[in-house]
Amino acid sequence: MEKVSKIFEGKTIGLDVSDRSSVVCVLDEDGEVIEESTIRTTPSSIRSRFGSRERMRVVLETGVHANWLHDELESLGHDVVVANARRVRAICEADHKNDRSDAEQLARLGRADVRLLSPVDPRSVETRKDLEVMRARSLLVEVRTRLVNHVRGAVKPMGTQLPKCSTECFHRLELPTELGAELKPMMEMIRSTSAAIEAYDEQITALAAKYPQAGVLRQVKGVGPVTSVCYVLTIGDPGRFKDSRQVAAYLGLTPGQRQSGDSDPKQRITKSGDPMLRTLLVQSAQYILRRSSPDTALKHFGTRLAQRGGKGSKPRAVVATARKLSVLLLALWKSGELYEPLRGSSKTPPKS
Repeated sequence: MEKVSKIFEGKTIGLDVSDRSSVVCVLDEDGEVIEESTIRTTPSSIRSRFGSRERMRVVLETGVHANWLHDELESLGHDVVVANARRVRAICEADHKNDRSDAEQLARLGRADVRLLSPVDPRSVETRKDLEVMRARSLLVEVRTRLVNHVRGAVKPMGTQLPKCSTECFHRLELPTELGAELKPMMEMIRSTSAAIEAYDEQITALAAKYPQAGVLRQVKGVGPVTSVCYVLTIGDPGRFKDSRQVAAYLGLTPGQRQSGDSDPKQRITKSGDPMLRTLLVQSAQYILRRSSPDTALKHFGTRLAQRGGKGSKPRAVVATARKLSVLLLALWKSGELYEPLRGSSKTPPKS
């Protein structure tokens, strides 16, 4: 966000956005409220309201409408700041919250120092479309898992258990006669959902060829087309991370911190980043830590953590491996180097 200066010499607008309408708060050069109004959240209303105005700084939060609002307002010549919604909530949490006060707070923070807002760069239209393929597939996988779990649970009260099989093949299993008619529509839905997921997988394979950076990431065993493409699309520009380790915090894989004086209690990971990519990295870490997986430095790292024992040692080892994996992928992307699986690892691997 180098194009955004700390102090903006002009009017500043806070835009509190919702699906149907948005609240506008305008501050003058001295920080006084000179206008408060409500407009419809549509492209035509935005153009009508801001098209003929002088260049102003417009501050809005991340959300479902942030991308197109950023593009529309920037095309009209305004200085647009898309603030990290989590950071804004942390600063402005109040007992009396309403849309008007939210819009004013956004304007005041944007006028003072935009670094307080942890501004983000909206993605291009092409990237948004490609990411939608990933999100749609992710949703279908979640739906299929819930359907499969429901069917497996439904047959147990009848004294039956369905045999183990892959989720992709589940719809081919034979249902018990007692619930055949009742669960047949569910099995058909699982079949159609699997077919839709396969269609998205074909699109993602094409996207993997479209983004050559993803091929660099797939050098790591356990990182397939879905994870690599999602990583490239979510991160966007690897150069925005001066230190590769910063990406782990960006993806919410680092513990939170609530230090005060001598107190510094352990915290869970923040989960502040993209949940889809974070889930995929955790799944990749689970594959890396399998006994049957190839021998790598990442596997040594995670296995040693798991062997420490204690409550939750294995889940913590998986998350720690996912965190280290996220850093490794960014480093590979930046350097374009050939991946060395055992680089930095001890000669004697830990016992699985």
